[in-house]
Amino acid sequence: MNPLHQTLATLVDIPSVTGNEGRLCTAVAERLLPLFTMQAVQRVGNSLVVGQQTGRPLVTLYGHLDTVPEQGNGAARIDGGRMHGLGTSDMKAGIAVMIHLLEDDGVRTGDYDVVGVFYDREEGAASENGLERVLDRAPWLADAVLAVVLEPTDLKIELGCNGLINADVTFFGRAAHSARPWLGENAVTKAGRWLQELHVREPEPTVISGLEYLEVFTVTRASGGIANNIVPSSFTVNLNHRFPPLYGLDAAEERLRHVAAAADDIVITDRAPAGMIPQGNPHLDRLERMIDAPRAAKQGWTDVARLTERGIPAINYGPGEVAQAHQATESVALANLDGAFTALRSFFTD
Repeated sequence: MNPLHQTLATLVDIPSVTGNEGRLCTAVAERLLPLFTMQAVQRVGNSLVVGQQTGRPLVTLYGHLDTVPEQGNGAARIDGGRMHGLGTSDMKAGIAVMIHLLEDDGVRTGDYDVVGVFYDREEGAASENGLERVLDRAPWLADAVLAVVLEPTDLKIELGCNGLINADVTFFGRAAHSARPWLGENAVTKAGRWLQELHVREPEPTVISGLEYLEVFTVTRASGGIANNIVPSSFTVNLNHRFPPLYGLDAAEERLRHVAAAADDIVITDRAPAGMIPQGNPHLDRLERMIDAPRAAKQGWTDVARLTERGIPAINYGPGEVAQAHQATESVALANLDGAFTALRSFFTD
């Protein structure tokens, strides 16, 4: 098996659901330690920074170690030029490419200081994301002339990213016996008209620097009622808002509250800013020329947002496939790994 593909299989076969990344972090550290000094490998909890500044322009590579929960798709297997298994696309394919770039002699002796950042808890709540702690512990990472987040992009260069807000949106009613519902008010059916409006609501496009981002509001969870014979007195849904890098967090929250104005209570539970588009960055321009990859907007949230918030020019570029992320049948084309590795190696060495 191709060594890069074998690395991906090894990574997939080490479970690393959010909150349980320790074993995988140790495996990556043990693999890379022989090539770097102890000072060049820094562990921060279950995250890892590999590489150091020597005076060359600094380019940083970022990848999260964790995956979403297993859906019967844990182990790696190859079928028809694709590797199947949990995390293959999101984003252990990117992690495998990072490892091989850091191991490559030409990359390590080239014109850039290339540093890999492997971090935990990206798939969980934004407030628990391990990258924040890494950036606080290694502030020199902010010196990067370019950061590449190897999230799934189908080998496109995806710029910026949508921000996100989650909110508990609650409708209140009044409990009663289900045989006499007229004595109460059903909180679930009270929400019906609002839910139907959301159901038919179209994504709202916004064009920034020639890239189209789609603003969407999506109900992702719902709960209400306590028994089969009681009219529910409350009904709560999680409203997930994805907003373009046109809005700051406060403005985006105002938009969510406007959309959910029919509800009786709105509680913001999680929020993360949108990622900004790098402007006039010669290293990004050179990368685009070299690999001839199409430019696109990043519809999902990635840590490009966290990096650009700290003034680090950052982009998304990775071998994973966007449509495969979080799927029970998750897989990745093995040719994508080869393409991403070859493109980034050329950028670092030519």
